[in-house]
Order: sequence, then C-alpha cells, then structure tokens
Amino acid sequence: MPQIIVLPHEELCPEGAVIKMEKGISICNALLKNNIEIEHACEMSNACTTCHVYVREGFDDLQEADETEDDLLDKAWGLDPDSRLSCQAIINNSDLVVEIPKYTINQVSENH
Repeated sequence: MPQIIVLPHEELCPEGAVIKMEKGISICNALLKNNIEIEHACEMSNACTTCHVYVREGFDDLQEADETEDDLLDKAWGLDPDSRLSCQAIINNSDLVVEIPKYTINQVSENH
C-alpha cells in the first residue's frame, strides 16, 4: 500500500504526516480523508488551482497531467517542475512526498 509523506505546513499540517492509502484515489482525497484540509474551491473539478501541491518524490509514477491541468497550473502561485493539482494527481504504486505551498491564488478560504 503506497504512502504519502506530507511535509510540515504551518497551518494545515504543522507536524507533517504519513498517510497510507490505496492506489487509485487523488492526493486531494487522501489528504482530506486524513483531516488535512487542503483547499479545493472547485470541488475537485479541475477548474482552479487551490489544491496545488509539490510532489517532491514519486512524481514520475503519477499519470501525466492533461492539457486542462497544465493550463491551470500556469496560474498557480509558486509553480515549479514538481507542481500538480492534487485533485488530478492519482496515487499509483509509488510512495509520494508532498509539500503543500504556503499560499494559493484564492483570496478567501472556502473552509470546505
């Protein structure tokens, strides 16, 4: 069973976390199921960038981003080569190390 190592985030996960999840679900769903309240303003419909994460390890085991995700990522705060929308990045066989950015472009938290 793959695991996600979530690096510490000041507000959402101050001590970091290790999550064991079955493959086939999104990183966003895995975080939410483990009480890491990552923003997802579009309700995971691939229409915003509030669930943007950096996949520091295991990136190459994720399915490639589609054109819509790539276009949205261009608008994400702090974009880097390891960036993915967590609602679109589906867990496969490899362990992942995920970092949640300090900021999003969302000016108001929806507190989902």
